[in-house]
Amino acid sequence: MDAAVIDVLQRAGSQDPNVLKPAEQTLREWETQRGFYTALFNVFSNHTLQVNVRWLAVLYFKNGVDRYWRKGAPGQIADDEKEFLRGRLISRFDEPVNQLALQISVLIAKIARFDCPREWNSLVPTILEVIRGQDPLAQHRALLTLHHVVKTLASKRLPADKKLFHELTTNVFIFILNLWNTYTESFLILVTNGGDIHQVQETLEKALLLLRILRKLVINGFHKPSESPDAMLFLNVIFERARTSLECRKTLTSRGIHLDVCDKFIIQVTKVLIGILENHPFCFVELIPRSLEFSVFYCFTEAGQNLAFERFLIQSLNLMKTILLSNDYRPAKVLEETKNPLTLRAHQLKQDFFTVEALNEICNRLVTHYFVLTPSDLELWDSDPENFGEHYNLEKPVLRTFKKVVDDGGESWKYSLRPCTESVFLAIFHQFREVLSAVLVDLMQRHHQLVDPNDLHAILMKDAVYNAVGLAAFDLYDEVNFDQWFSTTLKEELKIKTNNYRIIRRRVCWLIGRWTGIKLGAEFRPELYRLMVEALSPEEDLGVRLAANDALKLAIDDFQFNTEEFSPYLEPAFSLLFALLKEVNECDTKMRVLYVLSFMIERVGSGIKPHICALSGYLPELWQQSEDHNMLRCAIVSTLVHLEKALGSESNLLEPFVVGVISLSCDVNQEGHVYLLEDGLELWLALLENTPIQTSQIMGLFKNMPSLLEMSSENMSLCLYIIQAYVFLSPQEFLRENGTVIIDTLRSILGDLRPEEVLMVMRLFEACLKASPQQATQVLKPLLPRIFESVYKGEEYPQVMSMYLSIVARVFLNSREMFVEVIRELSRQLGGDANEENVLGQITRVWVAKMPLVHQLEQEKLLALVLCFLLDASSPPSVLQFFPQILSNIIEALNDITKVDDMGCPVDTLVPGDELSPSQYEDVDYETEHAKRKRDIEINDAVHRVSLKDVLQSQLVTLRRLVGVNQFDLMMHAVSTDINMQLKVYVSLTT
Repeated sequence: MDAAVIDVLQRAGSQDPNVLKPAEQTLREWETQRGFYTALFNVFSNHTLQVNVRWLAVLYFKNGVDRYWRKGAPGQIADDEKEFLRGRLISRFDEPVNQLALQISVLIAKIARFDCPREWNSLVPTILEVIRGQDPLAQHRALLTLHHVVKTLASKRLPADKKLFHELTTNVFIFILNLWNTYTESFLILVTNGGDIHQVQETLEKALLLLRILRKLVINGFHKPSESPDAMLFLNVIFERARTSLECRKTLTSRGIHLDVCDKFIIQVTKVLIGILENHPFCFVELIPRSLEFSVFYCFTEAGQNLAFERFLIQSLNLMKTILLSNDYRPAKVLEETKNPLTLRAHQLKQDFFTVEALNEICNRLVTHYFVLTPSDLELWDSDPENFGEHYNLEKPVLRTFKKVVDDGGESWKYSLRPCTESVFLAIFHQFREVLSAVLVDLMQRHHQLVDPNDLHAILMKDAVYNAVGLAAFDLYDEVNFDQWFSTTLKEELKIKTNNYRIIRRRVCWLIGRWTGIKLGAEFRPELYRLMVEALSPEEDLGVRLAANDALKLAIDDFQFNTEEFSPYLEPAFSLLFALLKEVNECDTKMRVLYVLSFMIERVGSGIKPHICALSGYLPELWQQSEDHNMLRCAIVSTLVHLEKALGSESNLLEPFVVGVISLSCDVNQEGHVYLLEDGLELWLALLENTPIQTSQIMGLFKNMPSLLEMSSENMSLCLYIIQAYVFLSPQEFLRENGTVIIDTLRSILGDLRPEEVLMVMRLFEACLKASPQQATQVLKPLLPRIFESVYKGEEYPQVMSMYLSIVARVFLNSREMFVEVIRELSRQLGGDANEENVLGQITRVWVAKMPLVHQLEQEKLLALVLCFLLDASSPPSVLQFFPQILSNIIEALNDITKVDDMGCPVDTLVPGDELSPSQYEDVDYETEHAKRKRDIEINDAVHRVSLKDVLQSQLVTLRRLVGVNQFDLMMHAVSTDINMQLKVYVSLTT
């Protein structure tokens, strides 16, 4: 089979689709054939074959392990073939190609996850035997394999697996530790003595692999590393190894040699410390002083910084930050309440280390060294101002796409020096506010005065101090009189237009944005708007304009924002932001500006109408330009949602463009729908809610809806709101053309929905029955037996049952014939003695039992109305036997919906009088076209047209006349005295 497999793998590597696809199909067919994985092994272990063929063989083998190695997997690899392959895979460690050696190691680790140690107890001993050997290549490959095996086994979380890993650690840890020490010493000696660089690299690569193994073992292989002398020996030697390795790195650098593996080795040392700190914080307690000394030396002293490099600095700072923020090292506010002595010990060690002198030095160093913009920063600002603004600590705004808050900053503090230093600054400032507030205020006082525009150093220092004051704004609330600062120095600094001073203008805009929501008097807000509008001027530096963009957003987002106060600045702000949007080129920057425009539209509402013509015209162009940028398209869709709401019925001017955007965003066959769907649905709903009339384009969008309903329930509520909006927009036409499709689709998924989703579907059905009673009753016919059966059984959640009862009631009101027909159909389905009379009686029994759980007044009145109509001489005994309960429920409903007017007469509050406006029953912030349509439908609903009291009076008088006074008196005798007394308030039965 080997020759055939080689041939197919060669064809599978072809660039010609006509050759590639048949080869891939053949390989898929072979995946479950006996001997296929043995053939793949023979291919990738044959060093004479082409590397790309061997590469494909390893990849297919790996995929096969994922799918077919596990016991019980469909098409699993036979046990005897697995046993053969396990033996062959560790029979040789001589792969000459590094990339293939890595893949083979990962492959062995994947199998180890399933089989080690039960079916493969020879794996680790064999690897260790090779490691002890003298063959350098075999030793390296064995170490690489052991690293991936240990990494995989350490990730298993079941108690039995963790126990096995602890046993493995006990058996191999000291051997690996001694070997690591040997190779690390060899590396240090070779560098000190000027050894051959290839030998240095080979030795260090093995030391790095051993260190990675030790890291997994010490973190995952001990219950408490502090109780193991071997583990603590390793952790204590880590600090010295970092120092000597950094010195060797500097020696190599002085010779013009840069070894990437050396950087990785040093970073791995810090990862060991951070890993223990995060996973075994109480075992780390006694290492706190040494770790803090380690971080401070390399990050905050000249001697240490001469040895350090950026990635190492980031790791060291993150080590300090993790110690500062660890919840396990924070005692209760009252120390005596903290029961864990290790927490108290850790807290005391931190307090002892962070003396006033140390805090002063760290704070000053962070601000005056790490926060200062470098020449390369300024060069980037000149060459690429948009990306400079994105990456250099003027935080990007929070972008609300996908209707969830996404902070674009993410976890950049873990990997980038400037965000890292800022996060450490905040962590240390929060914990030692009393000391550091004074330090920062002193720095601020020294640098807050205007400086010479030609003194770049002074400008950079001022920028750094302002950055710190902005970051610590919350903690400086009581220390800084921001109103005074704003109205004097900051305002004046924005007027200095020299090139160097753009650094301060940009920072001042950012600083104002940071402090706006914290401490800025309301009387200064108009001035703030004016200053930000001026900073948005096209003549201003782009970096400053982008900072003003962000500051303006924060000012508008503040709870003190007043639309009228902002109105004089609305037009210039909007125009300048729009000009900025057109000017910038980067996708992220366009999103950043468009977000502020969108937010402004949202906050100002209809007041934006006079100013959005240009933006409305530009968005189609931007949409075309952003074809490959889905996140920018999300921002555009979100902006269109706000535009639709702001324009109201006038939004029909946007309809052609908006319809096209919705069509693409909500089409599951378009790749972009994954990103655009949620915002697209919001836009679809906004379009329907604000359009004054139906159009063929709007109606044509509905073709996308069935697929969306079937796809998942994630956006179910939005989809159902959209369908309801269509129903209210054009009830007859919409139900005629789409009713059957809606019912068929929802019926197919109804059984898979959660109760809250079923409730939403039933509300949609009720809306249909309100909007077009006769037509909707016919459309719903296929689902009605299912709904009636649910009422018959009476086992649903109260809210769902309330909706089922409402639908049954509306079917009764809309079409008695349909009601009888459904009862007849249900009795046939139930079979046995479930005749029509019994079914109706059981539904009535559930109805009167569940009706007290209905709390919405409209629903309660609806159910009571239908109960009134059931008080009829033609109703069967199975219904009339519940006469007392029926009357009790009706009286309860009357009590809830009735008030006494000025004349002392009971009035149905759900039936508006001539002097009352029906709109008073609508609690909406603004009247959309959809709200108007909904209100009109509500006004014409029986619940708001018919007096329940009058219907009850009529029904009871008629019933008494038809059944006779004696029979009627007997029926009334069964009613409680209390209900009888309440009944007399509403009806008169005297002849």
